[in-house]
Amino acid sequence: MKSIPALSLLLLIIANNCFAKELLPDLKVERIEDGIYLHTSFEEITGWGVVASNGLVVLDNKDAYIIDTPISTKDTEALVTWIREQGFIVKGSISTHFHDDSAAGISYLNSVSIPTHASKLTNELIHKNGQQQAKYSFDSTSHWLVQDKIEVFYPGAGHTRDNVVVWMPNQKILFGGCFVKSRSLGNLSDAVVESWPTSAENLLSRYGTARLVVQGHGKVGDVSLLTKTLNLAIEGVAPNTAPQATANASTD
Repeated sequence: MKSIPALSLLLLIIANNCFAKELLPDLKVERIEDGIYLHTSFEEITGWGVVASNGLVVLDNKDAYIIDTPISTKDTEALVTWIREQGFIVKGSISTHFHDDSAAGISYLNSVSIPTHASKLTNELIHKNGQQQAKYSFDSTSHWLVQDKIEVFYPGAGHTRDNVVVWMPNQKILFGGCFVKSRSLGNLSDAVVESWPTSAENLLSRYGTARLVVQGHGKVGDVSLLTKTLNLAIEGVAPNTAPQATANASTD
């Protein structure tokens, strides 16, 4: 059997990699409520395979706000195109933490003069990673992106030190992002596991009336996702006491 020349082998590898990228699903956008759209983007993550990441588009009349950018510049551009094709105006974005599945599209949005927002801590962590920061930042536990319509809240550290959530009070919809989990705590590389239970209790106490809860990865659910997050966080901190803690949490 003849050996494959080095150049041919390199071209074959490049072609295979390009083909693999083409197999990634396209950006998905679906309506989950009047004026609320779920966007889902896909990326292959080392150690995790193809990961689906969720965000929202929230409307205030014709004004559109992006809650977490898609996981790539390409999909962020596609989302902006989709929003404009619907006749909406992109008025801004909020990134709920510094990871790519929340903030990867900031540089593109900045380049097309769409206002980008993040907490001061998120911006610091983005800068530390050598990425482009959001143009606007805030340094408070609660912040209104749109007064009385889109609230940003910091429950405390958990998935990351900087994770915030976004609340739409009129619809009683909570975007929990990567703070909210349904099966496992997931990627713990930047997690503050010891703080997660207390932070989850803060979230459940504040938004226990939520009708819909959107997690960063996984299906849209109801307020029980907040209890699941609390239980998982307790198990992560103290596995030996998790059964009793879980029973107590379920009655809150």
